[in-house]
Amino acid sequence: MLCGGGRRPGPWRWPAALRRLSRLAPPTPAPADPVVVRVDSSNVARLGAPKPGPRPRQLLSLPPFPAGADPLPGRKVAPRRVTAVSWVKHYFADVPQEAVQAHFNRRMVFSEFSEHEVSAESIRIQKHHLKKIKHNDVMEPGMRIHLPVSVAEGEIKKRYETIPTATLHPNKDEIEYLRRLVIHRDSAILVLNKPPKVPMKGHLPVHNSMDVLAAAALSYGNEAGPKLVHRLDAESSGLILMGRTKESFTRLHWLFTSVNLAKTTSQTWNKACEAYAQKYWALVIGTPKEREGVISAPISKVLLDDGKAERVILAHPSGIDGAQEAITEYRVMGPTINGCSWIELRPLTGRKHQLRVHCAEALGTPIVGDYKYGWFVHQRWKQNPQPDFEPFTGEPYKLRRPEGLEVQKGSVLSKVPLLHLHCREMVIPNIAKFLSNTGEWHADGAPWAKEKPNLLRFIAPMPPHMKISWNVMSSYLV
Repeated sequence: MLCGGGRRPGPWRWPAALRRLSRLAPPTPAPADPVVVRVDSSNVARLGAPKPGPRPRQLLSLPPFPAGADPLPGRKVAPRRVTAVSWVKHYFADVPQEAVQAHFNRRMVFSEFSEHEVSAESIRIQKHHLKKIKHNDVMEPGMRIHLPVSVAEGEIKKRYETIPTATLHPNKDEIEYLRRLVIHRDSAILVLNKPPKVPMKGHLPVHNSMDVLAAAALSYGNEAGPKLVHRLDAESSGLILMGRTKESFTRLHWLFTSVNLAKTTSQTWNKACEAYAQKYWALVIGTPKEREGVISAPISKVLLDDGKAERVILAHPSGIDGAQEAITEYRVMGPTINGCSWIELRPLTGRKHQLRVHCAEALGTPIVGDYKYGWFVHQRWKQNPQPDFEPFTGEPYKLRRPEGLEVQKGSVLSKVPLLHLHCREMVIPNIAKFLSNTGEWHADGAPWAKEKPNLLRFIAPMPPHMKISWNVMSSYLV
């Protein structure tokens, strides 16, 4: 049938514009910065660029996991295997276990699986061997763990710790204060966490020294008060050991003088003596050239001001000036921040001012607050602050002042910081296991003390001014 003037209908032709619209268009190229949908607190969806990732954290390096039958001294029974969380909790015994576990839960703990040291250059070119580690991974000898410095952040007390008064005879407040410093007491020894600016040995113008206060406050029923086994500088802080009996004081004094001097025919006691160790934490100006090493530099004393004062210096190589052997192991713990670095020191000999002289003169990095051996370095450090760089990325940054933190006297932020040297860790033989109450010596341990451990390990929290410095140095990069 024909319609509309007799023309036969042909195929329908679409306009060119419609043909172009009908075709499937290729997907638009993705933008350089992907756009995401975020929902804020008011449940409103917004378009925008993704949030930037977390800034790199400052990592703290733990010492290599030791080899041996008893990697965790101080426990009653040596564990068959040690997990990563057990090793971190053992090293940070003064940190709440919840804080350590939280870092593992957030996958912020790494392990180093290479024999080469992790450096800023190796991490920048992605040739490092850091791997995230789980809490139940088993530690192997030589394995090293890295975790954020923030794991050891602590709460700061508003009240600056010091002895309340300085009277000729200790009063009730001083006695109560000193007893709060005791962290361990048994039949043979006392262990205290000494605060800074408290002298160890008293004389006529010093009435609140540790020996005077201990004799008055820490006898605990004994006829004689405890005696100091070793000493710390008046400006430093940390663990001090006291012997409650004549026998315990004598044997421990031999141990602190020389390990070989304290040894006997007992293999159990000798093995415990060989495990003896003291470890200090210090904040130094600058960074040692080597990340870890041993300082073997003899020291000697010189008299100043007509014999009224003395100073310890590195001895002359000729050895004709009465030099004393001095050996110190050291290890850099973390990055350089605000021109300073945290290091761990282990003295193998016990000389006066040994750690301070080795840091200032042997390493060239005096301890913060040590104006006797680092006065000129302090002047340059305060007058000419140097920009710092994140060790793993090389990016410059500045310190972020922690919010709500009242800067107290003595921290790294103050104009005149106190000495940042703290005896943090001590491992000693459990002498109460070998000595009876009557002073009788048992070579293999008293029969009634078989279940007690052969070693005792103590950890002392840092004083407030060092805690503030630690918290400031462990703040995030901004």
